[in-house]
Amino acid sequence: MRSVSVDKLTQQVDVMAIIGLGLIGGSIAKSSRLSGFAKHTIGYSLNFAEASLGVELGVVDEAARSIEQAVSNADVVIIAVPVKAFESVLADVKPYLKESAIITDVGSVKGCFLEAVKAVFGVLPSFVVPGHPIAGSEKNGVLAANENLFKNHKVILTPHEFSSENAVQLVRTMWEAAGSTVLEMTVEHHDEVLAATSHLPHLIAFSLVDTLAGEEDSQEIFRYAAGGFRDFTRIAASDPLMWHDIFLANQDALLKVLDHFSQDLNYLRKAIEDKDSQRLLGVFTRAKAAREHFTKILSGQSYTNTMNTNNVTFKMKSGGSVKGSIRVAGDKSISHRSIMLGALADGITEVEGFLEGEDSLATLQAFRDMGVVIEGPNQGKVKIYGVGLHGLKKPPGPIYLGNSGTGMRLFAGLLAGQKFDTDLVGDESLTKRPMERVAGPLRLMGAQIESAEGGRPPLKIKGGAPLKGIHYDMPMASAQVKSCILLAGMYAEGETLVSEPAPTRDHTERMLNGFGYPVERNGALAKIKGGGSLTAGKIDVPADISSAAFFMVAASITPDADITLEHVGLNPTRVGVINILKLMGADITISNKKEVGGEPVGDVRVKYAPLKGIHIPEDQVPLAIDEFPVLFIAAVCAEGETVLTGAEELRVKESDRIQVMADGLAQLGVRTDVRPDGIVIKGSRMKGGIVHSHSDHRIAMSFAVASLRAEGDIQIEDCANVATSFPNFVELAKEVGMNITVEGLN
Repeated sequence: MRSVSVDKLTQQVDVMAIIGLGLIGGSIAKSSRLSGFAKHTIGYSLNFAEASLGVELGVVDEAARSIEQAVSNADVVIIAVPVKAFESVLADVKPYLKESAIITDVGSVKGCFLEAVKAVFGVLPSFVVPGHPIAGSEKNGVLAANENLFKNHKVILTPHEFSSENAVQLVRTMWEAAGSTVLEMTVEHHDEVLAATSHLPHLIAFSLVDTLAGEEDSQEIFRYAAGGFRDFTRIAASDPLMWHDIFLANQDALLKVLDHFSQDLNYLRKAIEDKDSQRLLGVFTRAKAAREHFTKILSGQSYTNTMNTNNVTFKMKSGGSVKGSIRVAGDKSISHRSIMLGALADGITEVEGFLEGEDSLATLQAFRDMGVVIEGPNQGKVKIYGVGLHGLKKPPGPIYLGNSGTGMRLFAGLLAGQKFDTDLVGDESLTKRPMERVAGPLRLMGAQIESAEGGRPPLKIKGGAPLKGIHYDMPMASAQVKSCILLAGMYAEGETLVSEPAPTRDHTERMLNGFGYPVERNGALAKIKGGGSLTAGKIDVPADISSAAFFMVAASITPDADITLEHVGLNPTRVGVINILKLMGADITISNKKEVGGEPVGDVRVKYAPLKGIHIPEDQVPLAIDEFPVLFIAAVCAEGETVLTGAEELRVKESDRIQVMADGLAQLGVRTDVRPDGIVIKGSRMKGGIVHSHSDHRIAMSFAVASLRAEGDIQIEDCANVATSFPNFVELAKEVGMNITVEGLN
């Protein structure tokens, strides 16, 4: 096996040869020279004057008059020539390669490069690693060489089955030294992806400019062309010969995606001809959402920060005040369900107060992927063109749900009754969440569901399985499990009954009834009959009581605090946090009570009052399950001992919230007694310190609240996921008087 020595400290090779000193080859040479990856660079071009100019410009150290001179001492050889020239250049290179040399390329089509390699060498040698930088410009030649061309761009390596690990690592090191992010994929996948994302757009740009140039009024067209036309057709200024070669080299993959595009273009033509407003809007809204999503991904963001690996840190100055009147983010549970039921309803559903957080946006995108036309969100307003219970279409790929356990469990119920197969996936956090609690009862109904080891995501749901109603006694109190079974019950033959051991939030039942699909409630029993339908309507999403809870506790523990939280959802199955705080002595009053869309709402005013420790009643635990992290902070600031039992569910949230909170409190000098189903917290003083949220948004925000009573500053690590449930938490915290700064945001 060939082996090139790479200095681990300097990441250098002795000699690099670049065959083809144009824009890409010249930029590689220049970046490798300046980064120190290559101690000596040699450039070769058919036009020796071009190579000599490269030396003059500082692009390469040496200009070679022959390929022999270029490669005979080279440790790594870069083939940077047009794709049609691969075979002839490799044939010229082969006789002069030293035994340890490694070859890579920069071509836009990888299949034809490997065909050329095999034609020349007879086999696929271990020292060959195909590569493709996703970067370029409309400029050509060595004069265009730019050492920063590849910075913050992606490079795709397509090692074949015989490529040595050493060779792959060397090529990876070269590109990382140039500032690139290196990915790997198969040759076949690369050529398919690039046909769609690069080759087709160039083909369309060339064709469109050529078409318009042939029009009688072409001068007027180009004279008055707007910026959008200029931006799109810019790529038609690229090298025609190069793109001619690429199109022919990637013929099969390009024709496949071109046929698909032609079909979709005809679909749009027919929609315009028929004046089909909804069809047009569907294409445009999906395209806009996809474009924004991809733009954010490419800039290191995402529509969900769950895909953002930045280490966001909250830095909290101790002390601060809590005063004012604010409206917190819309209720996440209701936002999820408004999209789900609106998509499956007959007619148009208009939503106001929609939570534009990561979890809710993931749900919205999932329905777009299944063919639902959705306008917005725009300042909390969303318009959903429902397709009916049986109108969803198979998504083009897996449905990505970020770290939303609610989303995955509710989707499992909805999708179990569809005709098509679906895969439900999420981020690393979600893969740790238990899903057997929904998969099990769905299988009892006849659903075909596969999960990963331990009943965890991803979930694979086989479509077309007939569902039958069941009577299910839930072993744990879980609104998500109950909702999943009720949603599946809409598609099941007969009646589905769910019995819960303790009251849980009933948003699903309320909203189903609001959409005209009857759900009967009789104590702990909920009953739904299959075969009904949903009717669209208007939904006003109240402020999320789980988000309001952080400010309720903040005001309760801060002397002289006085805050009003407007239009808070006061669903009886969600008010445990208020009930518990009142039992602890909190000063809480509610005004402007009313009902909006079947949900009770009101303004919640909280003023400072000394708190006392209590034994939290177990019947309140399901009513405050998401609010306990911040309630733990209230317990620390209370006089005496607070005891929580019956809260096993807290251990299987985004984190083990009992243990993670206990660990964080320990860092602040607070001793706790952790138990299997709860915790004991004695009121005590908190010092400053560094705590880790374990990617759990509620943990992060709870320790932010703790800073109000801490005796020193608190630094909270790994806070990127706060945006999953409360996108403007930081802004509101500052508004009411908390001393918070954020580091690590893009």
